Amino acid sequence: MRPFRAAIRTVLILAVGLVPAVPAAAAEPTPGAYYLQSVTTGLAAAAAGDTVQQHHPKGDEDHQQWTLRADGAGHRLENLDQPGRCLGRSATAPAVLACTDPATMWQISAAGTDQYTVRDPDADRYLTVVPSGDVWATELGLGADGPPAHWYLTPLTPVRTPLPPDGDRTLDQVTFLTAHNAYANGVDGGFAPPIINFFPNQVRGIDRQLADGVRGFMLDLHQTPDGAILCHNSCTLVSRPVALWVDLRRITTFLNAHPDEIATVFLEDYVAPDVLRAELARVPGLADLLIRPDVEGVRDHGWPRLADLRERNKRLLIFSDHDRGSDRAAGLTRDSFGVQYQREWTVENYWSMGSGASTSDWSCFSRWYGAGAANIPLTRTEPGFRPLFVMNHFRDATVSATASADNGKVLNRAERFCAPAARKKPNFVAVDRYDLGSPAGAVAQLNTYAY
Repeated sequence: MRPFRAAIRTVLILAVGLVPAVPAAAAEPTPGAYYLQSVTTGLAAAAAGDTVQQHHPKGDEDHQQWTLRADGAGHRLENLDQPGRCLGRSATAPAVLACTDPATMWQISAAGTDQYTVRDPDADRYLTVVPSGDVWATELGLGADGPPAHWYLTPLTPVRTPLPPDGDRTLDQVTFLTAHNAYANGVDGGFAPPIINFFPNQVRGIDRQLADGVRGFMLDLHQTPDGAILCHNSCTLVSRPVALWVDLRRITTFLNAHPDEIATVFLEDYVAPDVLRAELARVPGLADLLIRPDVEGVRDHGWPRLADLRERNKRLLIFSDHDRGSDRAAGLTRDSFGVQYQREWTVENYWSMGSGASTSDWSCFSRWYGAGAANIPLTRTEPGFRPLFVMNHFRDATVSATASADNGKVLNRAERFCAPAARKKPNFVAVDRYDLGSPAGAVAQLNTYAY
């Protein structure tokens, strides 16, 4: 899927982070150890020498952890890695200073639900992120109050509670093992020109994936004269290509035989909406299985209980990464026939941890990162609604030994890096070669608690 092209740059108008929040009455935060995360970008404040920058969240690495202490009428934020060094400010910018310096005192006040401002007590200026072209500057600034000056204080040790019984769990409380490029397995058919066929993302077919407990399926979809075909970038020279409807029929057949199971399909989607609609119509009973958050009031009432989904036989969720605006221009939106626009219902971290043969980057930040309307931080939240979190955990290319080692560290990355970055545990853990390194064990552990 994503390793074979540049990351998608999208535009989605979001209320979160763009419309000023209604300030709550000033309330002092609880002293403790925190990540200081921008509400606007989702990135973390890090001590970088004597400066303060926003970096990709990296857990207990990279000087991103701060100890908040009350001090008289104000607060100080001491860097956990550098005792005696605190978040402070110079005449023009945030800085890291000795904690004894008066310029390390801040007034920290509530700025809406679970959000805070960090204010210079001697002037009307706030710790803030700063726009820079079509992204945000690395260096933090001191500026006016407003959404870019709002911060989360995310505890280093989050409160965990046991999950309720299976039937009482809501969809956003559980985690599903997800196969990245599930179709690129070399078993069900061809998926790429000959050379790439030697590097499958998976080595078991869809039926076996379902039997093994995979419940999320990432599929690349391209339009050809023969219909909607699953392949990398181009379907030219693909031998034995597989049509989307064939794999969807495999999934619906499994669901019909296992009435307690729920599955999700993620489409990297390059077809016209009428082509996709026709492809879904080829699968008997698929429309009746679809979960429809767009018409079921999820934004008002939250995600449904698993028991309710089973009782109503709504057990298949399909997302497309396609843009709603282009579909409106075409005169047919995908959600009109039950396919959801992924950026409206999920957050997702950047897809690559590295090449697969050398160094790795385990930081966890949004796949959809930018400035203004293009930005969807992992921390995105709306009143009464939390998007589902898709955690990507794979490399640019699938190397068996690397995939095995990476999959053995899924739980470590989820709990140290990605859950703090998103302020919620992942709902989908997407891996290459799910048969290696026991990522299913990590998913089972994630399904023992609520974040």
